[in-house]
Amino acid sequence: MTQTLYPAHSRLFSGILSGAFATVTGALLLACSHAVSAAADSKQSESYLHHPKAAAFIEEIRTEKAYPEAKLKALLASAHQSQSILEAIARPAEKTKTWAEYRPIFMTQDRIDQGVAFYQQHQAVFERAEKEFGVSRYIILAIIGVETRYGKHKGNYRVIDALTTLAFDYPPRSPFFRSELKHFLHLEKEAGIDLMQAKGSYAGAMGFGQFISSSYRHYAVDFNDDGHRDLINDPVDAIGSVANYFKQHGWKTGQPVVSKAQLKKSTAKTDSVINQALKPKLTILELKKAGLIPDDAYEDRSLATAMRFEGTQGTEYWIGLQNFYTITRYNHSPLYAMAVYQLSEALKQRLPK
Repeated sequence: MTQTLYPAHSRLFSGILSGAFATVTGALLLACSHAVSAAADSKQSESYLHHPKAAAFIEEIRTEKAYPEAKLKALLASAHQSQSILEAIARPAEKTKTWAEYRPIFMTQDRIDQGVAFYQQHQAVFERAEKEFGVSRYIILAIIGVETRYGKHKGNYRVIDALTTLAFDYPPRSPFFRSELKHFLHLEKEAGIDLMQAKGSYAGAMGFGQFISSSYRHYAVDFNDDGHRDLINDPVDAIGSVANYFKQHGWKTGQPVVSKAQLKKSTAKTDSVINQALKPKLTILELKKAGLIPDDAYEDRSLATAMRFEGTQGTEYWIGLQNFYTITRYNHSPLYAMAVYQLSEALKQRLPK
């Protein structure tokens, strides 16, 4: 659920609010650049089997009878600290780039062209996902495009290296990634994943949609009815699972996402309503009174959130509704959500309605 590390964020990539995704995703921006070092640095450290924090983890798993002890020890013995993971997670793109720098990463002709081709290959699946889950097929497509370029770049880190490194040697999010490591163990039985071989992002996110382990367990669906929930190799399951994730996080069928806005006048309230929260809490009427007028016609009583970005042409103002907020449940970054939305719109223009 791609991924940013704001306090308690996203399911998909990195941070992760409810401990599920990851996208996520912000992970994609840096994962490729660290692909070479990922293999190298993991071989330079001792295995995690004898890490000071490993004994307590092993005992906890033994007590819970969550995974065979001998297999867990073999898994930890194969895992090594990755310095490039620690470096990457400390500087996700969503926290270091402006909108002017972030947007061009995703809004490219090549990414749009690849999206059109991927959609045409799986058109019936996208249409079925939209019908069954009520989520825009263009948003589903854009998520997969932003996360992994439609499955072309799913990550080169061993997931076990990523999760042990972050669980045992990254104090800021150690409890979260320790929990993800436990969820990962369950995926061997529940999803048939080879825990020794599975690869993903530096945050441990996997597959076309970059689901972290807890999101995989909670939101993955067997969309082709073959008896397996395979988000790593099966685009059909991945498409259905992204749609399910959005449905479960409050996507409103047929409703708008976000509108550009004009700052008609700066009042004492203007700064107090901009970039304050991702969750829509103020009404459109309140935003209007603060000087922000949406380009699109929204009902005055609709709840919204106001955002200010620094774009290539200067300051931009945007007003997001519930569906914009739902995109941020995948990755808790307004930049990420805006990139997904704008890519979805560009894809929509190229594809049948």
